[in-house]
Amino acid sequence: MYICRMKAMKRIMMLLLLMMVAGSLTLYAQSSKEKKQQEAKAVKEKVVSKNYKTEVSVAYPLSGRMRNLTSLYSLEVKNDSVFSYLPYFGRAYSIPYGGGQGLIFNAPIDSYEMEYGKKGEARVKLVARNSEDRFQFSLSIYSNGSVSINVNMQNRESIGYSGNLVTDP
Repeated sequence: MYICRMKAMKRIMMLLLLMMVAGSLTLYAQSSKEKKQQEAKAVKEKVVSKNYKTEVSVAYPLSGRMRNLTSLYSLEVKNDSVFSYLPYFGRAYSIPYGGGQGLIFNAPIDSYEMEYGKKGEARVKLVARNSEDRFQFSLSIYSNGSVSINVNMQNRESIGYSGNLVTDP
């Protein structure tokens, strides 16, 4: 009889332990889901405000291999201006003597379009000009903060970048 009580107590303890573990996993899943939703909301607010910065870590030249970037490069949109600090790898068709500025410039935005895709990613298209070229940026900004950028120019080959949206103030 004593042995039966011990077995019953063991089963009850195991059942309680199992319920506690399952409960904590459920709480973790809920908090993880809530965290993703908060992150997606912060990303959407940044994009809608037209005041955001992306940091790029990989460049994809049209001709050549992808390049991991070791320095800090970025593309920033502030109200009606774009601040581009991006490296350029590729062929130039017509540029000023000495190489020009490349993709390191500040310029007013000529046109800005934004739409949301089926999976919640923001697609931004903006056009800017400086004294050297016309730049057409196409950004795909995903809810987790990752960003894909394609740049088409008149006087240079196209180039792509990937990185993340800076959501910190």
